[in-house]
Amino acid sequence: MIEEKSWASHLFDLCNHLLLIALAVLCIVPFIHVVALSFSSRAAAEGRFVTLWPIGFNLENYARVLQGSAFRQSVIITVQRTVLGTALSLMLTILTAYPLSKSASQLRGRNAMMYLVLFAMLFPAGLIPWFLVINDLGMLDTMWALVIPSALSPWHVILLANFFGDIPPEMEEAAVVDGANQWTVLTRIYVPLSGPAIATMVLLSSVLQWNSWFDGQVLMSTAAKYPLQTYLRLIIVESNAIRQAVGAEGLASISNRGFRGAAIVLTTLPILFVYPFIQKYFMTGMRLGAIKG
Repeated sequence: MIEEKSWASHLFDLCNHLLLIALAVLCIVPFIHVVALSFSSRAAAEGRFVTLWPIGFNLENYARVLQGSAFRQSVIITVQRTVLGTALSLMLTILTAYPLSKSASQLRGRNAMMYLVLFAMLFPAGLIPWFLVINDLGMLDTMWALVIPSALSPWHVILLANFFGDIPPEMEEAAVVDGANQWTVLTRIYVPLSGPAIATMVLLSSVLQWNSWFDGQVLMSTAAKYPLQTYLRLIIVESNAIRQAVGAEGLASISNRGFRGAAIVLTTLPILFVYPFIQKYFMTGMRLGAIKG
């Protein structure tokens, strides 16, 4: 029997929907404004006449951004770190989460290792030790400085270990009886059955690598090695960076605000294109991986 909702429940649902709509508008409107700026003329952008619709539509801002060698180089560096960092993170996370998904009777010291992972998640070492370790290992100003420090996330390990723990142990027992070793069990049973969780790891890791800017600012000593987000911060904060990117002639045809808007849009597009295809796996993986403690 289906019970009808009371007026209080309907009122709560209405308020809840209105709040979510308001939050969505607050998130979307600034981005629409940036898109409108990127397609507007120099006079309209500099005069601050642009709101949510382009004025004096043109593609000059995008042409200037794409012509810049510094932008193209930063895109290459970011693509490299995203692919390498995501692959490395996924491999290390799977190899760490698999043994931690076993019970304490199957793996001696399992509880101590899990507490260590939890401790690392709750109490990170801090900025200064992080920098000193990377410096002592000789990784400054290299691609490895951008990839290795974030290669293994305690949160990802816990999420994937919980997902592995939900797989029926009878499947592993049947495989072992047929002569399979642990590596075969992992690659032939656990990994194929963990598509949603692995898709979640790929999305989280790739977004982290793509959007990271602080490590590029601190660990890269030359601007030519900046990843995309660090370069984007540079042109937003420093006006001289735009002058160096487009030259004096370019500044006569575009505005600083329009150039920055075009760079922001181009930087955001890859994530906007990828996320809808992985969203269903992302939600499933987050829900299933976070249930078991």
